[in-house]
Amino acid sequence: MLMSLPSVTKDAVQSPGARILSFIGRVLLAVSIPLIAFYVLYLGFLFLRDSDAPRGLVVLVAIVWGVGGVALLYWVFNNLVEKLPDDWTARLQPFVFVGPAMAILAWYLAIPTVRTFWISLFSRNGPPEGLNPIQQLTSDAFVGLSNYLAVFTERLMIEAFRNNLMWIIFGSTFSVVFGLVIAVLADRSRFEKLAKSLIFLPMAISFVGASIIWNFIYEYRPINQQQIGLLNSIVVSLGGLPRAWAQWVDISPWNNLFLIVIVIWLQAGYAMVLFSAALKGIPEELMEASRVDGANEFQIFFRIMIPYIQGTIITVWTTVVIFTLKIFDVVWVMTGGQFGTHVIATQFYRQSFTNRNSGFGSAIAIVLLIAVIPVMFYNLKQFREQEAF
Repeated sequence: MLMSLPSVTKDAVQSPGARILSFIGRVLLAVSIPLIAFYVLYLGFLFLRDSDAPRGLVVLVAIVWGVGGVALLYWVFNNLVEKLPDDWTARLQPFVFVGPAMAILAWYLAIPTVRTFWISLFSRNGPPEGLNPIQQLTSDAFVGLSNYLAVFTERLMIEAFRNNLMWIIFGSTFSVVFGLVIAVLADRSRFEKLAKSLIFLPMAISFVGASIIWNFIYEYRPINQQQIGLLNSIVVSLGGLPRAWAQWVDISPWNNLFLIVIVIWLQAGYAMVLFSAALKGIPEELMEASRVDGANEFQIFFRIMIPYIQGTIITVWTTVVIFTLKIFDVVWVMTGGQFGTHVIATQFYRQSFTNRNSGFGSAIAIVLLIAVIPVMFYNLKQFREQEAF
């Protein structure tokens, strides 16, 4: 009777001792496999580093040693677990493969996050070195939540929050709108593949590369010189005066829009691809039936297409929101955060690496992390509802 129950039910009826052993076994598997793998790889590195063999042979051995060694390690542990009783194999086998990934993720993500939060509770130089945690908490360097209070009251941080809000409202919204409109129009064009390829092309460019390209578009030269920037060349040819668009302080905070355009240019192609796939999933019979009933193309767009792909629209929008919350490259390359264009990420960089204020910088990083988490969880929820994974 017990063998026919689901595994969760079997776990619920196992004894406390078995639960403890099961937990210990899972942790040992999750930790021991990556530790042994790293140690074996390190021994291989030392051996190959000191070897006088030809470089080509060293590279070949390194590949075989690295890939083959890790594969052999998983094979050995999997075989060991499979020799256990069936119920123990069912409990431990998933952790042979998933456990190491979780352990590495905790090492590279969870522990640095905890350490960053710890540093954010201290003054400019962080926790005093050579003291235990209790001594650090009682030292003069401990400032509690003062750095977080400063994050929400300091003038440049308020400016950064305002600008990030503009990035979310305009950058995310227009990326989705342009991506959706282009997807609908391209699907009805004879040049669908060519049009989509051209719109998607900026996605292959890094944010830094795109910023350099747009620097040339916004390039400004004095009035008595020839304008080499595309935008100012057009303005001058129409009789206007050249302007330093992205640095135009007279229109702050609206000069941020000249930077937001770059992200829209990059992300519209990403949105277009997902919307195009979603639109192709709308049953053709539904579209034909609505046309037979007298619906025009606008009514079909707003009353058939939009509701049908609503889940995809929300997912794409939240994904772009995450991009805009973390935006750094474009602002730093274009203006360095000057002229009222600072965002949260550039403030983090400025405080941590320019001003050397590790406590304040860490507090900004934690606030940014907390701001991204709800959007990320909502995004994952949407993915689950669409059975994307």
